[in-house]
Amino acid sequence: MIPWLLLLPLPIPVVAGAVDKTFGVRPDLVSKYTSLKSGNWKCLDGSKEIPWAYVNDDSCDCPDGSDEPGTGACPDTYFFCRNVGHIGASIPSSRVKDGLCEPECCDGSDERPGVCKNVCKEIGEEYRQKRDAERKIQKTGSKIRSSYITFAHKEKKRLEALIQSTAQEIESQEKEVARLKDIADRTESLSKAALEHKKQSPLYRSLLEHSNAIKSLQREHKKHLEREKALGEILDTLRTGYNPNYQDMAVLEAVRGWEELAGLPHINDVNKASSDSDDLGEDEGDEENKEETTEDVLDDGMWSAGKLDLELDILVASDYVSLLLEHEDHIRTPAEEGSILFDLTSYLPDNLIPQYEDFKDTLVSWLSKFGIIRAADDSSAADSSHATQAHNAAQRELQKLKTENKKAGDDLAELFNIHGFGAEGEWKKLDNTCLKKDTGDYTYEVCMFGEARQIPNKGGSTFSLGKFDSWNPSEDVKPGEPAYYQKQVFKHGTRCWNGPERNVVLLLTCGTENALLTVAELEKCEYQFTGTTPALCLPLDDNNSKDEL
Repeated sequence: MIPWLLLLPLPIPVVAGAVDKTFGVRPDLVSKYTSLKSGNWKCLDGSKEIPWAYVNDDSCDCPDGSDEPGTGACPDTYFFCRNVGHIGASIPSSRVKDGLCEPECCDGSDERPGVCKNVCKEIGEEYRQKRDAERKIQKTGSKIRSSYITFAHKEKKRLEALIQSTAQEIESQEKEVARLKDIADRTESLSKAALEHKKQSPLYRSLLEHSNAIKSLQREHKKHLEREKALGEILDTLRTGYNPNYQDMAVLEAVRGWEELAGLPHINDVNKASSDSDDLGEDEGDEENKEETTEDVLDDGMWSAGKLDLELDILVASDYVSLLLEHEDHIRTPAEEGSILFDLTSYLPDNLIPQYEDFKDTLVSWLSKFGIIRAADDSSAADSSHATQAHNAAQRELQKLKTENKKAGDDLAELFNIHGFGAEGEWKKLDNTCLKKDTGDYTYEVCMFGEARQIPNKGGSTFSLGKFDSWNPSEDVKPGEPAYYQKQVFKHGTRCWNGPERNVVLLLTCGTENALLTVAELEKCEYQFTGTTPALCLPLDDNNSKDEL
């Protein structure tokens, strides 16, 4: 009877019991998959006990599904692929034994034996090579980042020293300003009447009138320049964007007129002009020389455009009171200063000089009353002007010191601000560092914490793509986190033709160089740049960088 019984097939539960109970279990939970002394097993949520044989039997018995880690019997659970030779991964249990080889399970353990090939060795080797290359870049970049941090700390010491030194200079200069103000006040009280009388002169009034006229012209000129720039940008956008095939003569005439006025080649001839740049001939050169000659031919005393830009503000800011007093000194007759009456002391014996000085003072007083010579108030007015000028110069120096001190304080406050240069000041070194990318027709430039620009390579206007507005504004990212510094936002660039303002998002990753890699216009006037920088290369953490294999 016994040999016959041995020929019978084993019950299914015995076969099921041969399945590894820890199959599909995460390494940190393996210790929980052991049988109790009673021969039962407690569900991980503690809700009930089931026979140990029910674990991984392809039947869901626990409310939390923890009894089926290696099958897809329970919903909303996860299966762990050990992936020996690579990195372990979890997938939803619903994808176990579905006949598809999941890329996360390179060992093929999510399917029945023989369905999926174990490729963990090859994938693991490829992954490790890529990881080692990235770690090498990160290690090199982190050293450069450390130099950025060192720069920030040196900058901190420099700013602290500057704040201290300027504070001392401010204290000393305030005393000097007070001293000079006292002198100016006392001098002014002696000569105010004389100075007010001089201000009534036609010359002084004419100077003021001319000054106001120049200021008004300068203001209107700046308005016209701003309007001309805006119109130029609109016309240049029209020039580069219109379709000549439509034969809209009004648009074509506007484009041709703008090109002639701005000295630009016709947009359709730009490429041809570029290829023939070596054969420009004498005509174009003559035209350039002609323009230069036209600008150089000026009437005597007239100012060039360059001089107007550089010196007009200085002229407008002239001190006309001082000029008036200097004019008075200039027209003073030689007899008043160089006559023998005032130089006679050089020829008199020393014992006669006191009597001569008394006589001279009396004579000068009488001559002044009769209007024969100028009153002594003139010298008082000049002294007052000089005292006032000295006081004003001291005040300007004091204001300069205060401005310098305030700026140093503001820069120090921003140096380690997480919303600015980072908690370690690692971004200060890159303040206004410009990255460029040549795409053929345009060169794109983005200056860190500054402005992004689109620069044409074949003539035309440069457009602003926006100025630095913020780091990563996403609500999911906290300021100071690494992800916060992986995105810079530039806003309020030049408005597109019949469109919005140009904006840029700069996406950054760790790299050994500060470089701009790609430029893309995702939507109209919305640009996305990608780049690398050592400022994002955090030091390697050996404890956290070891991958589980």
